[in-house]
Parts: sequence; C-alpha cells; structure tokens
Amino acid sequence: MTLSPENQSKLKTRLITFIGILLATLFLYLALRGLNWTTFWNSIRFGHYEFLLLTIPIASLNYFIRAVRWSTFIRAEKKVSVISVFWANMVGYMGNAYLPARAGELLRSTFLGKKNGLGTSFVLATAFTERLLDVIALVLIGSISLLFQKNMSSLLTSSVRIMALLGLLGLAFIIIAPFQEKLILRLFNRLPIPSKISEKIAGQIERFLIGMRTLQNGRRMLMFILLTIVIWLADAICNVIGVRIISQSLNISQALILLAALGLSSAIPSTPGYLGVYQFVAVSVLMPFGFSRSDALVYILISQILNYIIVSFWGLLGLWQINKE
Repeated sequence: MTLSPENQSKLKTRLITFIGILLATLFLYLALRGLNWTTFWNSIRFGHYEFLLLTIPIASLNYFIRAVRWSTFIRAEKKVSVISVFWANMVGYMGNAYLPARAGELLRSTFLGKKNGLGTSFVLATAFTERLLDVIALVLIGSISLLFQKNMSSLLTSSVRIMALLGLLGLAFIIIAPFQEKLILRLFNRLPIPSKISEKIAGQIERFLIGMRTLQNGRRMLMFILLTIVIWLADAICNVIGVRIISQSLNISQALILLAALGLSSAIPSTPGYLGVYQFVAVSVLMPFGFSRSDALVYILISQILNYIIVSFWGLLGLWQINKE
C-alpha cells in the first residue's frame, strides 16, 4: 500500500521523534551514570547566582546581534528593519526550544516572509544558509580552539587538523558555489540517485544557492563573518562568566570548544531543548577540563533553564509585536 505524501510526512515526523526520544534517553543515562546526587544538589543550592546579572544581558544582546547578522541576508532582497528580524528570530528560537524537528526555523521564516512581503521560500533559504555557515564556523572554531589545549594525543591532534581542513574546504565551497550554480546542478543530476530523493536534495541545493547569492557582495560577506566572530566570542564569554556560578573556571578556548560541541550536537535528532544530548556533551567536554560530573551537569542545566527563560521572554514578546502589526 502506497502512503499519501501527507501520511509519509507524518510517518517521517513520528520516526524522527521516536529516534530523538530514544537517543535522548540513552545520552541522559550515560551522562547521569555514576552521579553523586548529594554533590549535585549541593552545587545547585550553593551556586553564586549573582553572575546571572552579567550573563543574561550579554546573552540577550547576542540574540540581537544574531538578528543583525541574519538581516545581512534579508536586506539583499528588501530593506527590512533589524527589529522586525529580531522579533521573528526570537519566535523561531522559542519554537526550536519547545517544538521538535527545529520547527522554529520554519516559524521565523514564515513570520518574517509574510509580514514583510519577502516570500517564505526566500527567507527560509537565507535561514538555511545561515545555519549551514554556522556549522562550518563551529567546526573551524572548535578545531582551532582544540589546538590551544595542552597534552592532546597525537590521534586527537591529527583529527583536529582534518576537521580544520574540512571546515576551510567547506568555507571555500560556500564562497565559490553561488557563482557555479549551473555546473553544480548539472553534476548533481548525473549522480545515480533515485528520482524522489534526487528532487528533494536538488531543492535543498537550490535553496542553499539562493541564500548564498545574497553574500556575493564582498561587504555583506565581510559583515557576516565579523558578526559571526562577535556572536561566538560573546557566547564564550557568557560561559566563562557562567561557570563561576559553580565556582569553576574556563578559558576562552575551552569555552569555545564547549560551544562547538554543543552546537554540532544539535544536529542529532533529539527532544526539544536537546535534553540528554546536551548533558552528555557537557560531561564529555567539561570533565577533561577539571569539572566533576556533578558540576558539569549542574552548569548545563542552569544554562538550559536560563536559555529557556530568555528565548521565552523575547519570543512571547516577539509574537505579541508581530500580531500587533
């Protein structure tokens, strides 16, 4: 029996949700295994929460900078106010926090596209490209930051160099690809891939190229790169300050490694908020830096709760602003 496209989509969503729950459960078990619960609760009780007075403003400002960065894509098509991009962006981040399958990406693109007459397809293309560029940035940031760590094994050093090379190749491809659209699609169509799968992938390639064409302007590309550096440095500073809550310390390169690992792990199918996945990553990354399992779990828990509060506040305010217009 052949399923209708609508039923196929529902089945795919359910399958991804099931896999996400399964992986979240597995990662959460691995993260909590051997945890000293008394130490865990004491870390929460005696935390220095006054440091939140510094991290909350920095994190909120950083979300605004992300909106400025996204607007570098959008303004290639039409001049849209940064504040409109910010509200749509925060609705999207709130959607990602509470809904499965990164549904917030579609939410922010739909709101911004319809409210400003840009069309959802174009805005979604820019959102897709922004996320892809972020992945490449995270690979490069994580690779470079790891090289500053002492006592790394030769195997890990070699792996990091390969990751850095792949990141640079990806960046080079992104810069060149928009100028070679016809060649890329022609080469792709020659691959022995089933037609249904080929059509979907070709659609993603075209969407990516549409988004990338907005960065053909050198000034716009430079602005995007500079804003990306500012965004990840600000996030790293938040982590450097944030771990003081549990009387721990991180340097900038260690904080960037944590960010890169968390960012790349978000590609794994998971529950909303990346429950389980983020706990496992935090334990895996922070324990080699001298954190106990309890401290690593307490810190990532505080970070996740704080992020929920921030995106919920600005996201709900964004929904109110968008509906008011």
